[in-house]
Amino acid sequence: MARDVSDTTPVGSRRELVDWMAQGEKPKAQWRIGTEHEKIPFYVEDQSPVPYEGRRGIRTLLEGMEHLLGWEPIVEGDHPIGLYDVTGGGAISLEPGGQFELSGAPVETLHDTSSETNAHLAQVKEIARPLGIGFLALGMSPKWTREETPFMPKRRYEIMRNYMPKVGTRGLDMMFRTATVQVNLDFGSEADMVKKLRASLALQPIATAMFANSPFTDGKLNGLVSMRSEIWRDTDNARAGMLPFAFENGMGFERYVDYALDVPMYFVKRGSTYHDVAGASFRDLMDGKLAQLPGERATLSDWANHLSTLFPEVRLKRFLEMRGADVGPTERIAALSAFWTGLLYDDAALDGAWELVKGWGKADRQTLRDKVPRQGLNAMIGNRSVRDVARDALALSSRGLAARAQVDALGRDETVYLAPIEEIVASGRTAAEDLVAKFSSEWDGSVAPAFRDLAY
Repeated sequence: MARDVSDTTPVGSRRELVDWMAQGEKPKAQWRIGTEHEKIPFYVEDQSPVPYEGRRGIRTLLEGMEHLLGWEPIVEGDHPIGLYDVTGGGAISLEPGGQFELSGAPVETLHDTSSETNAHLAQVKEIARPLGIGFLALGMSPKWTREETPFMPKRRYEIMRNYMPKVGTRGLDMMFRTATVQVNLDFGSEADMVKKLRASLALQPIATAMFANSPFTDGKLNGLVSMRSEIWRDTDNARAGMLPFAFENGMGFERYVDYALDVPMYFVKRGSTYHDVAGASFRDLMDGKLAQLPGERATLSDWANHLSTLFPEVRLKRFLEMRGADVGPTERIAALSAFWTGLLYDDAALDGAWELVKGWGKADRQTLRDKVPRQGLNAMIGNRSVRDVARDALALSSRGLAARAQVDALGRDETVYLAPIEEIVASGRTAAEDLVAKFSSEWDGSVAPAFRDLAY
């Protein structure tokens, strides 16, 4: 999750919230690519989870990264909980179960994204290897129960942990046991935002299928290709899902602000203190009527932090976040960013993407979303398979990337980063299905080899 925002500018009206979001509009020359990925740490010697404290814990790993990179520590109480690159804008943060996340800097090209990811993984392994720590490239931890999974000392996660069981059955699994890769992309205007939001929401289940990589739970097959995606179906439906209102007439910044205002809050942060206001209304905070903090009024920090607690398949802030994919090996991290960049940053590709999905209704989109975690590329939308739609979407993305004409030192354009998912779609088999086959054959019914074969 992103670093908490610090802006004490008071917010007095709904209009100010809309204007804040609209300030994300950028001319095309300033559009950037921001890639985030989580990875699950484990002790190589016995495949056990890595706690926060201890000589070889997550805290020690963070402190080692701080010394290596020279990034600014993010501290809560006396606990380092992340690092921030004040020059480039990247950050390292901890998810609730210790998932180690890189929130990449906003960069110009996918070549930059690939270099950043490779450099980060080399750096983190340099610190982790002497500690006996490895990292899994899976969308869900394959072995440990929720009770065996450690808890990171972040107050916002404590508040979420207490609230999640009240609003869904799978929220704690989401927090502690899943890992994702996402890309954050810009928009040029309100109309551009709406067009990108609609196309990417409709196609998000297609990405989920292409990147499906979480077939194990508690050391066994779970019967799905993406348990991570299935978990999101019953985490907290007030703040997750496919945003059907985004396809209605009149969609724009105001409509998203109204949606966000309807979602209950988790916390209000004042100074370094997180106040638990789970279930409370942001409107009450704006009016100074929050029961837990009488007289306290909303700031832009509160708004930005509240938006970060919404979890739809595509999230709108001052940019758009593609949130549908399981994390996987290094090459699929770049592939996720490549897929969406090619589709959304080229006008012809975006038009083509909308043509692919514009005939789908609300029920069609939701049914597809519900089917994909189990059926993957074999799920159907109308009379077409997800695999067929994915093939068309990849062709559009490839043309969009080629049109960007961004070449690396070897003269290769950005289409090279699509290769891993082009292979998956060509084969018709998700990575998860290949892992199921290994589990049932060469792995001899054990997930233990995953810690060897699926580590970065």
